[in-house]
Amino acid sequence: MMWKSRAILLAVLLVLGLQGSVSAADPVAPVVQTEPAVTGTARVYSTLTADPGTWVPAAASYSYRWLRDGAPIPGATAPTYRLTGDDLTHQVEVRVVATGPDGGVSAPATSAPTASVGAAVFTVNARPTITGVRRWGRTLTAVTTGVWSPAPTTVVYRWFRDGLPIRGAVRATYRLTVADFGRKIAVRAGARRAFYTNRVVPSFATGPIGHRVPVRQRFTYSIATRGAITADLKEFAALTAQSYADPRGWRAAGYEFTRVARGGDFTLVLSSAAKVPSFGYPCSSTWSCRVGRFVIINQTRWLHASPAWNAAGLPLRSYRHMVLNHETGHWLGHGHLSCPGKGRLAPVMMQQSKGLAGCRFNPFPLASERWTSR
Repeated sequence: MMWKSRAILLAVLLVLGLQGSVSAADPVAPVVQTEPAVTGTARVYSTLTADPGTWVPAAASYSYRWLRDGAPIPGATAPTYRLTGDDLTHQVEVRVVATGPDGGVSAPATSAPTASVGAAVFTVNARPTITGVRRWGRTLTAVTTGVWSPAPTTVVYRWFRDGLPIRGAVRATYRLTVADFGRKIAVRAGARRAFYTNRVVPSFATGPIGHRVPVRQRFTYSIATRGAITADLKEFAALTAQSYADPRGWRAAGYEFTRVARGGDFTLVLSSAAKVPSFGYPCSSTWSCRVGRFVIINQTRWLHASPAWNAAGLPLRSYRHMVLNHETGHWLGHGHLSCPGKGRLAPVMMQQSKGLAGCRFNPFPLASERWTSR
């Protein structure tokens, strides 16, 4: 019987040994060797990519969890993550778990955080353009379609004259004024959109701004003198040409005046005060006047202006503009006008030296005066 007991014991030991040899080994969890990392630009709407790092044994698969300032971002479990406005000014990192070839699961490994996420950046495709007629009194428009990608939700504007900002000119349109004559105009347009850095783009400058209207009528004049002249005749001729070409003067009505050596459509006379009455009614030695083809400038007024003008502290040059425009206006066919209302600019055809009736001195024709019967 003893041999039977020994046989049974050997059989049991054999079975136990075989079972031990066929049971599976415990799964091996990968261990991180190189920490995960995040690549990409930390800006809103940019895409970040997870580098899972290296593991031993090599991982068969990875799972990802994106974090914002250490807290899980809902739904962000892919190898890539597109930054949103919620990430602005925050730091983002990725947490990786590796699964080994035999199913072993690693402990989580977390990347270093990104820099603070910045605002998105517009792509600039072009410069703003300026449309419109380049004459003072007309309106220019800034066109910004297609300048930025994506399209901004708001565009702000600032207009410039010869590189200097124009006060109050902050709309998409700008109405040119006489101050813009001969100057170059440009605009800067700024794009704004939520979670984007504001982006300002300048236009190219226009060419010089022209007169309010093109030339509609051309007149010629010659210069003559009468009596003893002490004024500088060259200066008189130069300042006269400037007044006739001034964009605020009769040129704004489309009238061009060109000096000729003799004759012409009218004669501009610089006369001593004593000789002014020699031209006939209504001339006197006190004021300037116009008779027929003669536009007569009283030398005393040219040199010293009028008592009322001087009492107002106004420049002599402004008086010279006024007297030339007034007397030439008579030659153009304009009669005298009265004050249109207290505090308003006087018409240039008002006899401003004799009284203002509540108006303000003004050396240039008003818009309402820009016509001629000629």
